Amino acid sequence: MTFKISIVGASGYTGGELLRILKNHAEVEIIGVYGKTSTGKKITELHPHLTDLLDLTIKKPDYEKIGEKSDLVFTATPHATAMEFVPKILEFGAKVVDLSADYRLENVEIFEEYYTKHSSPEVESVYGLPELYRDEIKHANLVANPGCYPTAGILSLAPALTEGLVKRDPIIIDSKSGTSGAGAKPSEKLHHPVCAENLRAYNVTIHRHGPEIKQEVEKLAGGKVNTCFTPHLIPIIRGILNTTHTFLREPIDQGEVISRYRSFYKDEPFVRVLDKLPQTSAVRGSNFCDIGIRTSEKNNRMTIISVIDNLVKGASGQAVQNMNLMLSLNEEKGLKQVPLRP
Repeated sequence: MTFKISIVGASGYTGGELLRILKNHAEVEIIGVYGKTSTGKKITELHPHLTDLLDLTIKKPDYEKIGEKSDLVFTATPHATAMEFVPKILEFGAKVVDLSADYRLENVEIFEEYYTKHSSPEVESVYGLPELYRDEIKHANLVANPGCYPTAGILSLAPALTEGLVKRDPIIIDSKSGTSGAGAKPSEKLHHPVCAENLRAYNVTIHRHGPEIKQEVEKLAGGKVNTCFTPHLIPIIRGILNTTHTFLREPIDQGEVISRYRSFYKDEPFVRVLDKLPQTSAVRGSNFCDIGIRTSEKNNRMTIISVIDNLVKGASGQAVQNMNLMLSLNEEKGLKQVPLRP
């Protein structure tokens, strides 16, 4: 059986990545790509790497027809956009994987504090981190695809918090992302002379991914966690390197911690727990999350390094992973690309 797939918001980087990944997925057919600002444009005008590979034109969305004709719809639109039309798509029968933040936060008040007023808070969704919510995703009609920083941060902490290895206060999450994480729209901060040969922190203490991380790690810990999240922009195109600083409840050998992490993730096809420290170049273009761990007996500290490609495991690859689960397909289908290195 071939499943019919539509993409709403196909002009940006995440839309382009969805198209790249789905092009080689044997069990899906892309039946439509939609957008409001790029209506009438050929996909190859926006994504030249797809030349002679996909012949699609962006159409103005009719959400009723999209819902009727599609088995599953990806929504890769700006935040506070999908919530206006996702209910209509669901009403007409299609499943949805939303790549925006519109359905990630369970507390509507927190969403509205960091984003804007929510127009469809009554719609039920499942947080789309397969390593934690696989069974729920399989039965979901709407999956909220996690943010890129939260994906790297939560996966770095899940074994430690689940097994009670570390203290809940403080947990310091220091993340560095390539410029593609800010999207395809040009801006001064992403202008090459500004971001090249330059590192900077941004949205310190107020980044929107902060409450998303906190929501999920508190579930893992079974109680309050004091998370301190700081993002940085670095002059690479793809990749997130996440450094999570924690303090151990009791001394534990580094090898034992690595062994426990491997046991926790032993059945996860896209998480690789390493003996060495990970680097972004080893996951570029792939759906892998690589994790490395170091402990210090001197100050009872454990530092966890995780790396992902922000556009793949941090966005479109994880979205396809969720699609596979929702459509009862092999979870790894279309996602076993070998990372690009160098």
